[in-house]
Amino acid sequence: MFKMGLIVNPFAGIGGRVGLKGSDGEAIRAQALSLGAPQLAQEKTAITMSQIADLKEKFKVYTVSGDMGETLCQNLSLDYSVCLHADSPSTERDTIKAVEILQNLNVDLIVFAGGDGTARNVFEICDDKQMVLGIPAGVKIHSGVYAVSPEAAGLLLRDLIEGKLVSLLSADVMDIDEDAFREGVVKAKKYGYLNVPGALQYVQAVKSGGLEVEDMVLDDIAAEIIESMDDDVYYVIGSGTTCAAIMEALGLDNTLLGSDIVHQEQLIKADAVEKDILALLDAGKQLKFVITVIGGQGHILGRGNHQLSPAVIRAAGWQNFEVVATKSKLKTLDGRPLLIDTGDQALDQALKGSKRVITGYHDYVIYPVGFTAEKIL
Repeated sequence: MFKMGLIVNPFAGIGGRVGLKGSDGEAIRAQALSLGAPQLAQEKTAITMSQIADLKEKFKVYTVSGDMGETLCQNLSLDYSVCLHADSPSTERDTIKAVEILQNLNVDLIVFAGGDGTARNVFEICDDKQMVLGIPAGVKIHSGVYAVSPEAAGLLLRDLIEGKLVSLLSADVMDIDEDAFREGVVKAKKYGYLNVPGALQYVQAVKSGGLEVEDMVLDDIAAEIIESMDDDVYYVIGSGTTCAAIMEALGLDNTLLGSDIVHQEQLIKADAVEKDILALLDAGKQLKFVITVIGGQGHILGRGNHQLSPAVIRAAGWQNFEVVATKSKLKTLDGRPLLIDTGDQALDQALKGSKRVITGYHDYVIYPVGFTAEKIL
């Protein structure tokens, strides 16, 4: 089941219709309310969420009490759980705390309704792997993390929930100085980036006919993994030709049908077995795993990598597994989910959802993860 976090800034956009050029700060909000400003964030969020209400059997919402999400979920009869009870009236502190809690719940996506100030609040606490999507509801919408409209946000959410192939894009978080803006001066500042879902584009390493050049793509995937390697981390590089390309780029021998352990770009254990990996975990070492997709089948765990056992997965944490695959290989699955068959049904069920797949250099897609015990069409 797709796990969605939902945060609504009920004061987003409140200063727009009464000419206040924004809604940052309690004083501006109080002034806007005294001028009779309507609160439209709930209405705009409802436009988005109503477009996926018919899919409510396929997702669960984790949200904040009252007008920050709970009320909307009640009105649309969605399956939801309140993860934070907000102050009344709510403040930016509630948004920041909610993001922290939602990340700890490992939600697949955090949806937030607001403007640039809300995007800044999300960015303040969000890690660099969390996927987010903004519903435009503020006066200032300079950030690239927002859908072009509430309707567009709803369409994108449908694609994610239905398991369609969606890219992961890096989008700017921008904001302007409201005081300067009220004086007619626009001073925009970039604060950083957040990961957002976007329409899939087959633009990397292509030749005539739109087909990926396999060797070039494998080189790009290897470059992405190697660039992100940390000297303090032990890397378990899994089986398969995509993982073999990473070992080749490192100049290391590879166990094509097994897993190798790499530390500081050196091979420390070839063809590692479960006990080798558990020994490192028991010693308090930080491990990350690189696994790939079996072409045509879609398995990522339970086929050819049994050393990555349920005990290993639980001890290491699913967040420390990176999936790598070319877009061509994913396309052969024709929308079927990535499969997990660890032999532990409870674990297989817990790992369902969606997963970032590295498909090139700084190129990613979000892909659904299922498991073999359920009917897959």
